[in-house]
Amino acid sequence: MSDTILLRNVRPMGGGSADILIEQGRISAIGSALAAPEGTPSEDGGGALALPGLIEGHAHIDKTLWGMNWVPNDVGPTIQDKIDTERRFRAATNHDARAQSERIARAYLANGTTRIRTFVDIDTEARLKHVHAVLATRAALADAIEMQIVAFPQSGMLVRPGTEALLDQAMAAGADVVGGLDPCAIDRDPVRHLDVIFGLAQKHGRGVDIHLHEPGEMGAFSLDLILERTAALGMRNAVVVSHGFCLGMIGERERDALLARMAQWGVAVATTAPPSRPVPAVAACRAAGVAIFGGCDGIRDTWGPYGRPDMLERAMLIGLRNNFRRDEEVGWALDCITTEAARGCGFAGYGLTPGARGDVVLVAAETVAEAVVARPPRRLVVSAGRVVARG
Repeated sequence: MSDTILLRNVRPMGGGSADILIEQGRISAIGSALAAPEGTPSEDGGGALALPGLIEGHAHIDKTLWGMNWVPNDVGPTIQDKIDTERRFRAATNHDARAQSERIARAYLANGTTRIRTFVDIDTEARLKHVHAVLATRAALADAIEMQIVAFPQSGMLVRPGTEALLDQAMAAGADVVGGLDPCAIDRDPVRHLDVIFGLAQKHGRGVDIHLHEPGEMGAFSLDLILERTAALGMRNAVVVSHGFCLGMIGERERDALLARMAQWGVAVATTAPPSRPVPAVAACRAAGVAIFGGCDGIRDTWGPYGRPDMLERAMLIGLRNNFRRDEEVGWALDCITTEAARGCGFAGYGLTPGARGDVVLVAAETVAEAVVARPPRRLVVSAGRVVARG
């Protein structure tokens, strides 16, 4: 399959008509009436809006039930209920994380997502089973999807002795990021939790991504400790706080002080914009200079039956949750699944610019805002210069 292609008559980010030439998997030129080497395949975009490949910044592709027969959900209300229910379900059904992770990754790709950061569960029962499954999926789709794997102690770490060693093994096996989870609420020892998580990150030369569901002042306390540790270790641009519900619950003065420190150390926020919880305000994060990006979280799993592997839909939900109405604001929602996601996750070579990886998504929309609101079918998806989906 060729990794060289000329896309004619497209409108990058809703601007004027242009051609995009991709050679050897990279964008080599954007302009009018571009000449291409003889034999270069071409596609007429018909004036379609051209977006860069979309980014899923917070997924759990190992646990999805996408494409399977419907599984009735009777999970309890607490996070611990969800953790326990999922672990029982996986053990009882021998859940196939290898097949399911590839199935949903391909569905993401068909909807224009070419880069994914996914958390993969590690615990003392499943051990590294799910990590090896998703590593195999990443290898199978390496030509089309750039995937970051977060080694994630979903069931807790300190409360399940032996998990620290498994996280270490997962990083050695090929995981990209060390995951953490609610240092106070789940592990009940935030200092020790962060000692382990940041220690593993330092050992393997990797970043950190911590699920922070903790509410209000408890979450703010954990976030303060995360920022202290980030600064002490000089881990600028290497830490992400996922969810960060506390940032939508505390007073503006306290929130803005935390955001200022986050901006100073390049600590990013991943938001899934759930309707049931307070969420970090995209506008406040942007004003402070904090990268805030989007993810679908779990899709059709035992935690909840909702979701689709469509990042334009997630951008729309982020816009709705933040009460975005003006076109400029709706464009910020798109940033959460494009440029800000690349910045927050550290995906290099991104965007519609010469030298970037040749990932382009064509949609029938006049403007970026319309693309987010209407979520039109993806007319064409190009990944690293190769057509991977149509219609």
